Amino acid sequence: MALLQKIQPHQVFAAGDFEDPHGTHIVCFNIIIEALRRLRDQGETWVNDCWLWMYRGAWHEFETHEIEMAVPLSPQEVERKRNAIFKHQSQKDRPVFPGDDEREFWVRAQERNSDTARRYDRLGLADYEAMEAFVRFKF
Repeated sequence: MALLQKIQPHQVFAAGDFEDPHGTHIVCFNIIIEALRRLRDQGETWVNDCWLWMYRGAWHEFETHEIEMAVPLSPQEVERKRNAIFKHQSQKDRPVFPGDDEREFWVRAQERNSDTARRYDRLGLADYEAMEAFVRFKF
């Protein structure tokens, strides 16, 4: 709460993949929601203009009709994202909690983003290397 109060962000991004095998995404998400609600209840008016965006991890993507913001990724941005994933020990090599999918985390994430871009392309929108999808959570 102290960090949110200090920064007073206009947007917060949080993992919205609540079916992750290890369960940390929902725990972290609930902490963020509770912190924002408490701050709002304490009279922090900036919270009313703060949007909470959920993104998905490597397990599942949002359905196309659910997506409220799609951010195109260039080939260079896809590589940058892959390199960022490599910086996290828990995401290297074979995932600690792979579920039914044995692919490495970066492969799953990259293929998920590429598939989202293909879905938008099939709808007649611009063709991109990949897209990161978000859904707004209204609290």
